[in-house]
Amino acid sequence: MPLWQGKSKASPLGYRIFVYILKKFGVQPAYVLLRFVAFYYLLFSFKSSKAAFSFFRERMGFGRFKSIRKIFRNYYLFGQSLIDRVVVMAEIPNRFSFDFDGEENLRQMVKNQKGGLLLSAHIGNWEIAGHLLKRLNTKINIVMFDREHEKIKQYLDSVSGEKTVNVIVVGNGLSHIYEISDAFKNNELVCMHADRFLDGNKTLKQIFLGADARFPLGPFLLAAQFKVPVSFTFAMKETNTHYHFSATQPLEYDYSSKEKLIDEMFQAFVQEMTEKVKKYPEQWYNYYNFWQQ
Repeated sequence: MPLWQGKSKASPLGYRIFVYILKKFGVQPAYVLLRFVAFYYLLFSFKSSKAAFSFFRERMGFGRFKSIRKIFRNYYLFGQSLIDRVVVMAEIPNRFSFDFDGEENLRQMVKNQKGGLLLSAHIGNWEIAGHLLKRLNTKINIVMFDREHEKIKQYLDSVSGEKTVNVIVVGNGLSHIYEISDAFKNNELVCMHADRFLDGNKTLKQIFLGADARFPLGPFLLAAQFKVPVSFTFAMKETNTHYHFSATQPLEYDYSSKEKLIDEMFQAFVQEMTEKVKKYPEQWYNYYNFWQQ
């Protein structure tokens, strides 16, 4: 997967401008400015727009002009997710509301004290989900690639309020595996995406939206190796100020057969992700050819 490098295109200046607007004028004026940014990306971000057009046109079956409108909407919602992330991290006053469908599933997972793995994808707003998970009163660990520009990270840290999650960084070594292992041993929850991988990682293949696609083996192998329950979790934006968080009932498998466990878990995840992408196609933030083999 050479087209995905595990990093975003955002700049420190862009974050500073939006944080200034958010603090001075609120969320809605920032959304207004965001429309111009989304239009800019529609016109000049050729590679990502080409990949998005292919998704809407070929996988979702939309017409040519509707697909173009969907690309603009996709950029706009992606920008909103970044703005909402800053609002939550910086504890800026807001009117966000949430539905938490399946909260009892995660509370039961915490109560069972076996640890747990929460799998999601680059759809919706995982940072918002992490904010909601504070309600579980347990330590939350989020696994992510550390490819954001260091200046962006430093700036976000400077405007952030109290840290509510522990970030486990995936680097070149195995340190993240040891951190994940320690989290499970301490009966903590570990959250990670299961829809992307870097070139050279081991993968699993499955029909996704009508064509073969590859997914990372790692998340499913972790669940099998550490024998922890798994829930598929998503936070989808329904209106400008309302999110719908969902968590499936924790899945526990026959751990005597690792290969069978991985296959069943993988199939269930792809099915859940397919349903979410079909329902919220504009909120799948994928800007490369996902079906490239």
